[in-house]
Amino acid sequence: MRRRAFDYRRPVRRRFSCWIWSLLLLFVIGGSILFVVQHNHRQEDHVESPLLEINSRKESIVHESSRNFTDEILSARSYARQISDQMTLAKAYVIIAKEHNNLHLAWELSSKIRSGQLLLSKAATRADPISPNEAEPIIKSLSGLIFKAQKAHYDIATTIMTMKNFIQSIEERGYAATVQSTVLGQLAAESLPKNLQCVEIKLTSDWLQNKSMIELAEYTREYSPRLVDNNLNHFCIFSDNTIAVSAVINSTVSNTEHPTQLVFHVVTNGVKYGAMQAWFFSNDFKGAIIEVQNIEDFTWLNSSYSPLVKQLHDNPGVEPNYISLLNHLRFYIPEIYPFLEKIIFLDEDVVVQKDLTPLFSLDLHGNVNGAVETCLESFHRYYKYLNFSSPLISTKFDPQACGWAFGMNVFDLIAWRKANVTARYHYWQEQNADWSIWKMGTLPPGLLAFYGLTEPLDRRWHVLGLGYDSSIDQRLIETAAVVHFNGNMKPWLKMSIGRYKNLWQRYVNQSHPHLRDCLTTS
Repeated sequence: MRRRAFDYRRPVRRRFSCWIWSLLLLFVIGGSILFVVQHNHRQEDHVESPLLEINSRKESIVHESSRNFTDEILSARSYARQISDQMTLAKAYVIIAKEHNNLHLAWELSSKIRSGQLLLSKAATRADPISPNEAEPIIKSLSGLIFKAQKAHYDIATTIMTMKNFIQSIEERGYAATVQSTVLGQLAAESLPKNLQCVEIKLTSDWLQNKSMIELAEYTREYSPRLVDNNLNHFCIFSDNTIAVSAVINSTVSNTEHPTQLVFHVVTNGVKYGAMQAWFFSNDFKGAIIEVQNIEDFTWLNSSYSPLVKQLHDNPGVEPNYISLLNHLRFYIPEIYPFLEKIIFLDEDVVVQKDLTPLFSLDLHGNVNGAVETCLESFHRYYKYLNFSSPLISTKFDPQACGWAFGMNVFDLIAWRKANVTARYHYWQEQNADWSIWKMGTLPPGLLAFYGLTEPLDRRWHVLGLGYDSSIDQRLIETAAVVHFNGNMKPWLKMSIGRYKNLWQRYVNQSHPHLRDCLTTS
């Protein structure tokens, strides 16, 4: 991992760095001595891993019919978590081994990692947690290979530098998590900074006072043939954040050779509809056409058709962000745009950095959804998102299936209608009425609805994590077609990650009079 530039490191950490790395060196040396002592006492039939000793003093996990493997793997007391942590460290040494051309060691590490993944996969589909007898061989063998990589093949400086980067990444993620937890209450009360709220109030006032703008918007929506022209490149965005949507569209337009070939379909709620219309009428997007629709006009989206609408209707007092109807509109794209054949879905918190038009000619091989997979570095596999203790899930899905990302998705709407994906989504929403299959979000039902219908895209099309991870490799960001600020640290919030903020700000029209006025007065 590349070290961060000097300007981005916090000065207060420098005074402690020598102590941290000194302690780390002592820890490595102590671990080496302990390993040698253990091997000098081979007459002992069984020596438990320190991790297992700690775990053996804990209470065993209670066997329940409602056991959820996702909760288990997040618990520091579980063997699943211990194996997961060992595999994470082993993956780092796979990279080091390959860099030093030690392909045999890399193969050994990879083989043990696969054994760990297989055990986690099996554990996700049964009612019992991982037992000590199952966990001990994998943990001990991974520990031995990691020590082998440290001791026999790499000098101490390389090991310490690798661990330094690893610890720095953990520290930064811990800091980000702390910031997120302290401002979570504020985020619930204030979805937008005051200056952006000010902009939307002024835009709504403009819309209500300008009848000609209202008439023109209605005429464009009713009579523009470009809105249904399949020779053009169509994008859809569902959001109630005017400035965020504007940045998405502006970044997409700015990075294409033919902006007039782009059509953007925006759906928002009734409160923000006027602000959205006024903003897009008062800004130039290089000839791209922008359609804004009000979700309240979708009379077909009612409780008799949509299980989600029924759930919201039955529980009117509970509507957190992850179950908002705008978020779930992505499952109704063919109904919203019945004449379109292919469309790219963009989240409100992405920035486009490359031309996306080649995606429209990409062969999805009969699949419905083109998406970037997310299980290469992390354990973003199906068992992380879904409760495989439920027979309904374990009998139909592979727990080791690779997860993928919402945020930049290519949808073949012809294949969608043929596979009736929306009906599949409805089925799983009904099955999850008691929240027993997944707890929150749109990704779990997406993994179920698009299972077997997703085409993996090159990872450079979509890089995630800019809303929570401050240590993403700069090379990944620079080569990405789309960067995604998924997480709580959005670029329009005060608590955003400063290192990435300019990626978003450069696509906000700072010269707009309302934005200038609101920035001055707020």
